[in-house]
Amino acid sequence: MTDSHTSWLERVYQPATKKALRQATFRRSTGEEVPPLYTGDGSAEFPGQFPFTRGVQATMYRGRLWTMRQYAGFASAAESNERYRYLLARGQTGLSVAFDLPTQMGLDPDHEQALGEVGRVGVSIASLEDMETLMAQIPLADVSVSMTINATATTLLGFLYVAAERQGIDPKLLQGTVQNDILKEYMARGTYIYPPRPSMRLITDLFAWCASDVPKWNTISISGYHVREAGCDAAQELAFTLGDGIAYVEAAIQAGLTVDDFANRLAFFFNGHNNFLEEVAKFRAARRLWAKIMRERFGAKRDESCKLRFHTQTGGSTLTAQQPDNNIVRVTLQALAAVMGGTQSLHTNSRDEALGLPTEAAVEIALRTQQIIAYESGVADTIDPLAGSYLIEQWTDELQAKAEQYLARIDELGGMVAAIEHGYPQREIQDSAYRYQRAVEKGEQVIVGVNQFQSQQEVPMPIQKIDARIEGEQVARVRALRERRDADAHAQAMRALKDAAESGANVMPKIVDCVRAWATTGEISGVLREVFGKHREVLVI
Repeated sequence: MTDSHTSWLERVYQPATKKALRQATFRRSTGEEVPPLYTGDGSAEFPGQFPFTRGVQATMYRGRLWTMRQYAGFASAAESNERYRYLLARGQTGLSVAFDLPTQMGLDPDHEQALGEVGRVGVSIASLEDMETLMAQIPLADVSVSMTINATATTLLGFLYVAAERQGIDPKLLQGTVQNDILKEYMARGTYIYPPRPSMRLITDLFAWCASDVPKWNTISISGYHVREAGCDAAQELAFTLGDGIAYVEAAIQAGLTVDDFANRLAFFFNGHNNFLEEVAKFRAARRLWAKIMRERFGAKRDESCKLRFHTQTGGSTLTAQQPDNNIVRVTLQALAAVMGGTQSLHTNSRDEALGLPTEAAVEIALRTQQIIAYESGVADTIDPLAGSYLIEQWTDELQAKAEQYLARIDELGGMVAAIEHGYPQREIQDSAYRYQRAVEKGEQVIVGVNQFQSQQEVPMPIQKIDARIEGEQVARVRALRERRDADAHAQAMRALKDAAESGANVMPKIVDCVRAWATTGEISGVLREVFGKHREVLVI
């Protein structure tokens, strides 16, 4: 054991173990105890120390496993609540909420553009009433909640905040994450409402409000997942994700916030893709690059401000409708890469997701995949087990360098918002997706069961079906809510929200007041549309 390793054990690792390790000792099958860290010749970096290449915590998974957070939500709030409690009963350790398209786009279930979409790709949440049903019998003080919501993030967090109050829970105890990453919507996903610049204001309003009112809440999950799903490569995923992060930090500073007061509540969200070794290197490069950005570019003084904490979801675009059982293998490898790369939480996709929303049986296999990696594989017994591999170290360096080249180009264009307005990341993603698709069509990129090793006869698989009656029932609920609420209190709250939006005041307190007055998702978004306008996509050629 080197002197530097001994020093790390005494100064960082051992004090961190005051929060008990998962078990007293970690042993191999032959009986030898597994050390917390391997350092080779002693020149390696240490976990929990800047620049965090080897992990953001000193103990990593020896102290606590990643959060097993299965993404779920469909149909009504009541049905989704049943799925959440099903998963929690089987060992899931955090919730991840999927919302339907009308909720994401700020439309109530009875809006004409919501027709046929209510409850289809996620749960329909139109009001505080729905949020209370969604979180019924779930202890919000103990279970962290992640919400994949962007354009309407302020509204949905407002619903959760008031739902916690009405459960008798101090909202200051709420833990979780709201995605709140609007820039990637313009690049890759499309669930935006307002133009980029007022959307950035909503994000910084949420930052400032959470700092005082929901201090344990992660205010944004800066997402590379969706740009990777749209077709970019690993270096582009890094660059565009961290480029978005830079834009959010700059916006918050311009809004008067101090970097060390909010940076530790930033979270990231990456894709777990197919190339196992490249993905491990990607995660390590992301931590190191973000630490450098925060310290050198923004002058962050606290180590906590420089730590890149991230959630991973396995790659939905890699799943195939052909031979769907093969997806279990794909997801296992992708999840293992995320763990070997040091993720803080993880969602594993279900084998049937290329066919429809996952069934309970498929979801349970996906969750068991995480649990087998955690408890049977041994990869969580020591920290950053692939460090020192010649390949991993070189690929980590190369991915960082390529990402830095993209970031330099984004700076030349005036930052990420300006780059998006110019169509730069959109073109890069489109070109990358085209190259990949051509490789698949030529057989240069093998997809097992699709362009090679096809089966003549596919085995049928049960598919989750959404009852068409759900939409009518949800429409009836929201209309009944409008009839029975206090019309004067509602109108007063809506006027106050419009005044705040027009004056530049923080809109979050007024959104919370609207929620308490039983305003709906569509109504709150409608006020903000009236003030901010709607974004119109520019065709990128």
